[in-house]
Amino acid sequence: IDFKGVNMVINYDLPTSAVEYIHRIGRTGRAGHTGKAVTFFTEDDKPLLRSIASVIQRAGCPVPDYIKHLPKLQSKQKKKLIKKPLRRESICTTPQCFLKKAKRKMKTTKENIKEKKKVKEDKTGSKLQTVSKS
Repeated sequence: IDFKGVNMVINYDLPTSAVEYIHRIGRTGRAGHTGKAVTFFTEDDKPLLRSIASVIQRAGCPVPDYIKHLPKLQSKQKKKLIKKPLRRESICTTPQCFLKKAKRKMKTTKENIKEKKKVKEDKTGSKLQTVSKS
């Protein structure tokens, strides 16, 4: 999918390879336009950083020295990480206030449905009682 006018990409998880990184950030800077990419990473992602940093450096962008000096990933480790990426906790970008509001709304909706069912059951129950009495 090609989205026009994308000028920034945010990676909430580090791609498992430099090729995947290029693919992700390739959504910015199309047709001669400039773009930015922000990638978040954890301590567990350090083995993957060096290959991505080399791609960034070859493109002429600055790379922090500590990333340049990280040890190279051995091919066995690289294959293992590609086949079985790191497991992460789910990341939620929706603000908590919106989640709470949606939860309250859903709770109210469920309560309204229960009340409607109860009223409906009461109406049908009373009709049955009236019919059985006559």
